[in-house]
Amino acid sequence: MAARLGRDDQALSRVPVRARHSWWSVATQRFGQTTALSQLLLGATLGFGMRFWDAFLALTIGAVLLSVVAVAVGVIGQREGLSTAILSRWTGFGHAGSAVLGMVIALSCTGWFGVQTGLAGATLAATAGVLPVPVWSLLFGIVVTVIAACGVRWMAWTSYVAVPAFLLLLLWLVLANVNDVVLSSPAPGPAVGMLTAITLVIGSFVVGAAIAPDMTRFHRNGWDVVKQTVLGITAGEWVIGLAGVVLAHGLGTTDVMGVISESGGWIGALVVVTAVLKINDWNLYSASLGLVNFFDAVFAIRISRTQVTVVVGCAGSVLAAAGIVHQFSHFLVLLGVVFPPVAGIMLAEYYVVRRWRGEIISTRPNVPRSAPSWVPVTVVIWPASAVAGELLPFGQSGVNSLVIAFVLYVSAGRLDLLRMRTRRATNREMKAA
Repeated sequence: MAARLGRDDQALSRVPVRARHSWWSVATQRFGQTTALSQLLLGATLGFGMRFWDAFLALTIGAVLLSVVAVAVGVIGQREGLSTAILSRWTGFGHAGSAVLGMVIALSCTGWFGVQTGLAGATLAATAGVLPVPVWSLLFGIVVTVIAACGVRWMAWTSYVAVPAFLLLLLWLVLANVNDVVLSSPAPGPAVGMLTAITLVIGSFVVGAAIAPDMTRFHRNGWDVVKQTVLGITAGEWVIGLAGVVLAHGLGTTDVMGVISESGGWIGALVVVTAVLKINDWNLYSASLGLVNFFDAVFAIRISRTQVTVVVGCAGSVLAAAGIVHQFSHFLVLLGVVFPPVAGIMLAEYYVVRRWRGEIISTRPNVPRSAPSWVPVTVVIWPASAVAGELLPFGQSGVNSLVIAFVLYVSAGRLDLLRMRTRRATNREMKAA
């Protein structure tokens, strides 16, 4: 059934030219990721402690910095047509490192899939008044699982419907609850400094920027990556973030979820459902890519992305229905700190050090038949950068760790410290390639 249901979407190979999508299709899905409830809550936090134009400036600076990272990493994915986990084998991590990264991506994305599914289930149960939360969570999770299992094309059509619906519902929410002009009104709450505000904006999507290749590998050229990023991240930050700022100013509160709950039954519920739907399918999709890479790297087993999606989606839905995933929210936030150094290492290897870039480029349109088994220096740089980024008393931890990882990896390359063991492909893998 799973094989008939979905698409493998080149989980272990390069995305060929014929399978690339229009930039608008990918941009709509990226916009769906950034226009989430978390961005609305972020905007409300900024609006509660800042004047409108100060919050606008903070959102703009943060969006520009996020876009720089997303474009730089995303162009690598577009050029090579590979997912983040697979690409990492030749961008500093090696075979073993990519397996670890794939598992971290899978754990993080599956966890957030469960948390978001539980939120949608609770909202639907409260609005409908029939069926308990676990049942709604299970039903919603199954719907998202089917969409993700069917691949990027189904996910694109989901965004075509969910993104406009969410924006219209959000517009109604703003117009229904805010009557006063807020452009010149003072902040209703304790002041938030500009540096703190920029830090919050960057932290809200730095993980998504770091794993951009999962999405940008479907682009046709680098310019498409730029256009998608500007629309998806910059416009997303402005539209949803500023909506949160307006709500905070107009209502004098950061409790946006409370406003949504009290604003009209099914309208409020649909705001939540459309917001969750357009990001949760990508949570599940990235989780399946990470697991497919893990099984290939560790056990040399090629498994169907569709089948993995179905299994993981059902498991995540059951955990959401049981309410277990909410107990791991702090763990999921902790997992998020490991992604920015990944982007730093990949950027350093691909653009500056170029130890394995020649091999990955020369084998197009196929995947290289050999990869470094592991890179000892990366084993040190990756966690050290994450910890250092968190401990520094200034800046944003994600950006700090990304910059530290970039500098350390480039330094290691210049000092000829990038020793590695090379893993050769097996006969089975060579035939499959």
